[in-house]
Amino acid sequence: MIALVEVLRRPWVQRGVRAAVAAGLAWQVAVLLPPTLSDYAYYAPLGAVVAVHPTVADSAGAAWRTVAAMFLGFGLAVGVYEVTRGVPNAFTIALIVAVAVVVEQWRLLREQASWVSFAAVLMITIGTDDPAAYVLRYGGLTLLGAAVGVAVTTVLFPPMMLTVAVERIAVARGLLAAHLVDMADAVRGGTVPDPEDWAHRGRTLGTALDRMRAAEAQVERARRANPRAARWQGTAGRVREQSRALDRVAVLVDDLTDLVAEFQPHRRGLDRVDDGTGWVLADALTGLAGVVRIPYHDGPHRDSRDDAIDVAVASLDRLVQLLRSAEVPDDQGFFALGAVTVGVRRSLHALEAAPREVTPRH
Repeated sequence: MIALVEVLRRPWVQRGVRAAVAAGLAWQVAVLLPPTLSDYAYYAPLGAVVAVHPTVADSAGAAWRTVAAMFLGFGLAVGVYEVTRGVPNAFTIALIVAVAVVVEQWRLLREQASWVSFAAVLMITIGTDDPAAYVLRYGGLTLLGAAVGVAVTTVLFPPMMLTVAVERIAVARGLLAAHLVDMADAVRGGTVPDPEDWAHRGRTLGTALDRMRAAEAQVERARRANPRAARWQGTAGRVREQSRALDRVAVLVDDLTDLVAEFQPHRRGLDRVDDGTGWVLADALTGLAGVVRIPYHDGPHRDSRDDAIDVAVASLDRLVQLLRSAEVPDDQGFFALGAVTVGVRRSLHALEAAPREVTPRH
C-alpha cells in the first residue's frame, strides 16, 4: 500500500491519470454536440492531452499557446493558398511551410510553436474545400478539449511538485557535503586530487544543482492558480529557501575548491607557523559539511543541527585564530587561507547556521 502511494505521488503517474480522465471527458462532451462537430469528436481528446501538464499554470499556458498556434497556422495556410492560386501545389506547400517556420520563431508560442506548421499543412492538404468548417471542427474541438484538460488539472489534485523538489535538494545537499568532506580528507593527507577529478566532481555537482533549480522553479509555477497552494505554502517556502541557500553555498564552495587546489595553503608558507594548518583547514571544511547535511532543527530543544553548528563554528574560530597568529602574511597561501575562512563564514551565514539559545532535552 505504501509503495502504491509513493508511485501515485510521481508527477508522470499523476499526469497520466489526469490526461486519461481529461481525454475521456473531452470525448464525452464532444459526442453530445451537433453532428457537424460530433462526427469529429476525436479532435477534443487531442486538445485535452495537449493541455494536461504537471502544473495548472503550465496547463493553461500550453492550452492557449497550442490553440493560438493552430489558428495562426490555419490563417497562414488559407492566406498563402489564396494568394498563390494557379501555381503548382508543391510551391504553395513549400511557401506555407517556410512562412510557418518563420512565424514559429515568435517567442510567445514557446514549446507549442511547432503547431503552426503542423496546422498549416493540415489545412492546405485537407481543409481548403471549406476552410471555415475545418477551422471550426479542428480548432473548435481542440479548444474544447484544451479547456477540459485545464479544468481537470485544476480540479483533480493539482500537484505542488514538492516530492521531486525535495528529492533533488537532498541529492544536491549530499553531493555538496561529500565534496567538502573529500576536500578535507585531501587536505589532511597533504595532497590535492587530480584537476580532472575535481572537474568531474564539479560537473556532477553542477548537474545536480541545475536539476534542483529546475525543480524549485517548477514548484513556484505550481503555486500559481493552484487551489492547494495555501495548504502547502510552508513546505513550498522551505523548498525555495533550501534551494537558494544551497545554490549560494555551492558557488562559495566552488571558490574554496579553486583556492585550496591552486594555492594549497596547508602546504606552503603557513607550515612554518603551524604544522597543523592542514588539519585546522580540514576541520573547518568538515564542520561546514556537517551543517550542509542537516538543514533544519527538530524543534525548540537542542538537536543534531545545534551540535553540527557548534562544531563548525568552533572549527572556524580555530582557523581565524591561526590566521591572526600567522607571521607570514605575504605568502600566497596565507591569502588563500584567509579567503577560505571568509568563504566558510559566508556559507554558514547562507545556511543560517548560528548558535541559538535552547533548552536541553530531558
